[in-house]
Amino acid sequence: MSATRELEPSLERLLASLLYYGTWLASAVIGAGLVVALFGGHSLPMRVVTAGILLLIMLPVVRVTLMLIVFVRERDYRFGAIAALVLTFIVFGFVLGART
Repeated sequence: MSATRELEPSLERLLASLLYYGTWLASAVIGAGLVVALFGGHSLPMRVVTAGILLLIMLPVVRVTLMLIVFVRERDYRFGAIAALVLTFIVFGFVLGART
């Protein structure tokens, strides 16, 4: 139990950094696409904006994947199994959404 408590601040900092910088990156990509569109671009800026939105959508997937990796490396298999189950549901949802 003490190993898990030692892991928590590190995992929390890692996840916070991922979400912080990931959000800033996605926002910058969206902003760049909008600025290019403002100056007369056509399809390329909308693709850049779409890529930024995709980055925002992928942040939770990357977060759960990161948690899975950390839990398995720390041999916390119970939480690793939970993270794997959540990741399975997310992937299953993407597959169902893509088929519809």
